Amino acid sequence: MSRVTPYVIGPLRGILHMVVARWPAQGPGLPSGAESFKKNLDMSAGATLLHIAPKVSPPLDPDFRPIALAYRRFCEAASGTARSQPMLLALEQPGGLIFHHRVRVFPPDDTRSEANILFLERVVKTLLWSRGGWRLHVNGPKWLVTQLLEHYRETVEGRFDDETVARRMFDHPLEIVPTDQVPPERTWSVRLGRHWEGCRIGFDLGGSDRKVAAVVHGQVVFSDETPWDPCTRADPQYHFEGIMDMLQSAAKRLPRVDAIGGSAAGVYVQNRVKVASLFRSIPPDVFASRVRDLFYEIQEAWGGVPLVVMNDGEVAALAGSMMLERSAVLGLAMGTSLAGGWVNPDGNLTSWINELAFVPVDLQPQAPQDEWSQDRGVGAQYFSQQAVGRLLVPAGIDLPTDLSLPDKLHQVQALLAEGDPRARQVFETIGVYLGYQLAYLAEFYPVEHVLLLGRVTSGTSGQVLLEQARHVLQLEFPTLAARLSLHLPGERFKRHGQAIAAASLPEIPPDVHRSVA
Repeated sequence: MSRVTPYVIGPLRGILHMVVARWPAQGPGLPSGAESFKKNLDMSAGATLLHIAPKVSPPLDPDFRPIALAYRRFCEAASGTARSQPMLLALEQPGGLIFHHRVRVFPPDDTRSEANILFLERVVKTLLWSRGGWRLHVNGPKWLVTQLLEHYRETVEGRFDDETVARRMFDHPLEIVPTDQVPPERTWSVRLGRHWEGCRIGFDLGGSDRKVAAVVHGQVVFSDETPWDPCTRADPQYHFEGIMDMLQSAAKRLPRVDAIGGSAAGVYVQNRVKVASLFRSIPPDVFASRVRDLFYEIQEAWGGVPLVVMNDGEVAALAGSMMLERSAVLGLAMGTSLAGGWVNPDGNLTSWINELAFVPVDLQPQAPQDEWSQDRGVGAQYFSQQAVGRLLVPAGIDLPTDLSLPDKLHQVQALLAEGDPRARQVFETIGVYLGYQLAYLAEFYPVEHVLLLGRVTSGTSGQVLLEQARHVLQLEFPTLAARLSLHLPGERFKRHGQAIAAASLPEIPPDVHRSVA
């Protein structure tokens, strides 16, 4: 059978619809309405398969059920079943880039088949948020494709993934294409950064602070950070003025400005803002008219100097690769949210989006809910200031409710430095989360080195995270532990390393020197 008409998830009168008729449902079905199918697995064979208690329990989260263990057990059980069915998933980006992922699932008459759809949906979500794309080619059981489509049509979580990844990042509605002729894999990578000639400014925009560095021929002559609150501001002039202010402060330390490089939370394509939590409070019409080309406006204000802006996770990975002088580096920046970046085994950046804040972590039914996507058990709630904030109550740490998350983090890290066992449990819990999640990510990335950055890793807290993550890997995943190196840079690099690495992004044309007063 050749490729058939795709299912297209699209808006119509406030809901989602699929173009062309669906196959009739076969196998275990989905609950009606917007009720998530995940809630029906509590007392079932699927729960036994997917809800696995870890050997290392997070001190403050005894109900944690890591997706890493579920993925491993599901794959082993399905592969050991005589009539299990193969599935090939191929996610497509513009330009014909294709990324493959293979799994096996249970036949519909197997009692464990009710776990198929949850497993498949979590895997597809991982692919959407790690690779990115808008068309999913599926070679596998048609009844599972039907259930997958129901998820993207009927659930808040599915609609968020469609709207945010497919539409906003890649300018297409999500298509799911059932086919037995999956297109071949086709990837792209490029070597960026590592340009140190001239006088450069690098910046890093986070959700609670903005950092800047001035660099002359590879030597850092100035670095600074300033608190700000971009995520709640509806006027983009606030963002513009904040960025301009820090660039001007760095320019005062330089004889001239030859180039500007930026690291920022969100997805950026050719310096255009596609999706970014930094601008989440700005109305869509204002986003389109002002924010989308904000960095072109900034570049014009600086006389047209070369300017490159990239996702903060990508820059974190680039910073780690440069610091370690190694490739196959996964960078994780734990700050306001979680940013991920990937330098492949060839030392290059890829077209993958690496938005690991939305990649699944925890399969417990009452896992913490992400306020933006409304999904439960995803990275932002486990590896960020948000994680620290939600663990205060089980830790028995009472802080003023009006404190911001950065201030709460600072207070807990101060308690840790004083030897408070409650604070230590907070970071031990996050460290356990980290160990299990690294094992899951290793199923999707051929990773050899992990670099931990961000405010959550500052001071003693970073060492506690590292110790617990290594303990988990050694106990549960010894083969992976033997080949995976975890790294914590020095304090200055942890806080300002992304800004410094970002300065190296733009390439300066030969014999061209621009200056800005």
